[in-house]
Amino acid sequence: MFLPQEIIRKKRDGKVLSEEEIRFFIQGVSDNSVTEGQIAALAMTIWFNDMVLSERVALTMAMRDSGSVLNWQALDLAGPVVDKHSTGGVGDVTSLMLGPMVAACGGFVPMISGRGLGHTGGTLDKLEAIPGFDIFPNDERFRQMIKQVGVAIIGQTNSLAPADKRFYATRDITATVDSIPLITASILAKKLAEGLDALVMDVKVGSGAFMPTFEASEQLAQAIVGVANGAGCKTSALLTDMNQVLASSAGNALEVREAVNFLTGAYRNPRLLEVTLALCSEMLLSGGLASDDADARRQLQTVLDNGAAAECFGRMVAAQGGPADFISNMDRYLPAATLSKAVYAERPGVITAMDTRAIGMAIVTMGGGRRRASDTIDYSVGLSEMAALGQRVDQQTPLAVVHAADEASWQLAAQEIRAAVQTSEQAAATTPMVYRRITQ
Repeated sequence: MFLPQEIIRKKRDGKVLSEEEIRFFIQGVSDNSVTEGQIAALAMTIWFNDMVLSERVALTMAMRDSGSVLNWQALDLAGPVVDKHSTGGVGDVTSLMLGPMVAACGGFVPMISGRGLGHTGGTLDKLEAIPGFDIFPNDERFRQMIKQVGVAIIGQTNSLAPADKRFYATRDITATVDSIPLITASILAKKLAEGLDALVMDVKVGSGAFMPTFEASEQLAQAIVGVANGAGCKTSALLTDMNQVLASSAGNALEVREAVNFLTGAYRNPRLLEVTLALCSEMLLSGGLASDDADARRQLQTVLDNGAAAECFGRMVAAQGGPADFISNMDRYLPAATLSKAVYAERPGVITAMDTRAIGMAIVTMGGGRRRASDTIDYSVGLSEMAALGQRVDQQTPLAVVHAADEASWQLAAQEIRAAVQTSEQAAATTPMVYRRITQ
């Protein structure tokens, strides 16, 4: 029989916790026999003393096993169960194309996503811009969508990793969110509960990233890959750039529109295409659906060109309660802002730097994101035709088109966008879209 305070004391003193001790503590988090104060104390000792790999794996698995773990064997699926998780960014709409693209290539993608957090957009918020879209189907409906469509994107239910929800709520108010072992366990507990054969992590780097430095992003990627593989799920990670808005748009309905245009071929932002193809290729390789990167990219380009990926997206929308004709009639369904007009730089020049986090917060200020969980979202607001690093802007070429609810909101957003973008007469230094691939 263990005591929570003795487990806290042991970790406080820098010793390694056993799997049994960790499981006992997390069980207590689930059944409320461990207090909020004890959760806070353990979180702080982990923040200061870190965890070795065996502890990280044990913590992740205990969190995962605190709720239901999906099992796909009974469905006799014809391909691997694979998923992707991103640490979040601005204009990061990759999930909406990636799921259907991989499904069209023979993968099965049960994607459990989140809402926007701080300056980062949330996949669920984007999809809820589509009328009728149900992000909380029951378990049986979810399973049938995966079998029939190949992809579904849903929210975390109360049955998945419930201990993480309570643990995270305490971390959030005790300055212990930014602990690599705790971030790793929180992300992976939910992902591994999906019953995956393979997982690909998209860890962002740059001014709009969750982690403050390249080194911290790299450290998080290595931690996630190490723990997930240690837990028996084949996992790799890509470090991708978030020094600028990833897509040409940012904001919920605007990003859905860009995703549809990407899938149909109406318009594909080259940065977004590069990152999406890299992540999709990694998923196909991890799932054994491609022999090498060139083979994966050939398959992916084929399902984009022949319309199979767009059709898959349309079937997913219909299966989750959205309009059956959404792909062909999205303008009829997606909300549009009252006021849309361009914002120009105060002085012409080449864009040399972008405070991507500040741009994300400008969208939140317009009502396109949440400051508190209870906030309602205006799905119509955001930015489109966003200029890129290295692009010349002047009085003919805007920084972005701002979509706002009224003139005052537009003026405030325009001011924040101008302040977030630096121009110069010098050429901008170029950064890669994909910095590094991590496999162990």
